[in-house]
Amino acid sequence: MAFSLPKNSPMRSSSFLYGVATASFQIEGGVEHRLPCIWDTFCATAGKIEDGSNGDVACDHFNRWQDDVELISSFGVDAYRLSISWPRVIKQDGTVNQQGMQFYIDLLDELNAKGIKPFVTLYHWDLPQYLEDNGGWLNRETAYKFQEYTKHVVKAFGDRVHAYATLNEPFCSAYLGYEAGIHAPGIVGKEFGKKAAHHLLLAHGLAMQVLNEFSPKTLNGIVLNFTPGYALTDSAEDKLATHKANEYFNYWYSKPIFDGEYPELINELPAEHRPEIHDNDMEVISQPMDFLGINFYTRARYQAHPTEMFEEIIVEGVERTDIGWEIYPQAFTDLLVDLDTRYDLPPVYITENGASIDDEIESGVVNDVRRIDYYNKHLNAVNDAISKGVNVQGYFAWSLMDNFEWAEGYLKRFGIVYVDYQTQVRTVKASGLAYKKLLSERS
Repeated sequence: MAFSLPKNSPMRSSSFLYGVATASFQIEGGVEHRLPCIWDTFCATAGKIEDGSNGDVACDHFNRWQDDVELISSFGVDAYRLSISWPRVIKQDGTVNQQGMQFYIDLLDELNAKGIKPFVTLYHWDLPQYLEDNGGWLNRETAYKFQEYTKHVVKAFGDRVHAYATLNEPFCSAYLGYEAGIHAPGIVGKEFGKKAAHHLLLAHGLAMQVLNEFSPKTLNGIVLNFTPGYALTDSAEDKLATHKANEYFNYWYSKPIFDGEYPELINELPAEHRPEIHDNDMEVISQPMDFLGINFYTRARYQAHPTEMFEEIIVEGVERTDIGWEIYPQAFTDLLVDLDTRYDLPPVYITENGASIDDEIESGVVNDVRRIDYYNKHLNAVNDAISKGVNVQGYFAWSLMDNFEWAEGYLKRFGIVYVDYQTQVRTVKASGLAYKKLLSERS
């Protein structure tokens, strides 16, 4: 099977950037060479990770990175999106861990030598545990610690990076980590989520100041994830509930960045649930960016609720990936067009898109036809958005390889490369071969 985009699609052009993506905690291992992070602690807490696993070894990328760069290069990609482990490069006293920083410098040098553009994410959820012990993202000071960390990284990396994203999916860090409690650090309470979100967004703005001063030639932006909400029925009540859900989960992170203010929903939140906003915070958060990274996987359905602002409904009888997410590519097009209409967007890169499929390897082959179908439909959904005027300039497949899938442990596989976690052998799946073919046929 292969991917099929329209012959005249700009996504078939060599000017459209394609890449693969990973995250530090999910693949690196090498835990003995860095400080503990919140995910180490979360993994060590009974009942938090579905299979009881951790990131101590993961895909052993820390030791196998040279082979992995060869693997990345074999796909013919233009770019590789990776994240930096904050606790690997910064010591507890705030100074640089030279060994940790050198790991990334060597990796970046090898990527550049192969003509692969590094897209570096500065924060992909692995907050140093000593900062969490001091309040984590509920402590405003953490945003300034992130600014200092960013300055150290940018100065060390010099001209090796093509693009920097400050944060990956602040929604997940804030809501899943400090409100729902299903991600690290596992704090539960509606009074915490929006406070953490504000400090994350402030951290983004403070880091953008550093990037614009010390790395003005790189593309500098942020990566936001969106799960567009759709009303269960056409009733006015369900539509209003869905509007509120979208403000709570999606626009809460985009509107401050582009409009310098939170959604109107902030006025409906109890006072103790609202963030503490200082003078000039929104100006810091809403600085211009060179790009917006968008992560998309699925949509959500909502209806009105008698006592809550909205209620998510899991609809039966729809196609889903093996992590339980509905496959609805039209939502991808709808989302991109909506954001382009709603805001004055910079160039857009799809920084994550992919599917969890229960892959099986047979005679050294992984024939993941469901993943190929998912990618094909979603690549075409992006193409449809481009045809409607959205300035999408690149697409990153999530993920390069199977890895530690957060609270799911190693039970869910998103990779276009199969990883045998016992032997660490990598096997390119049929989806990986289809991706390689698409890239090789560009004009």
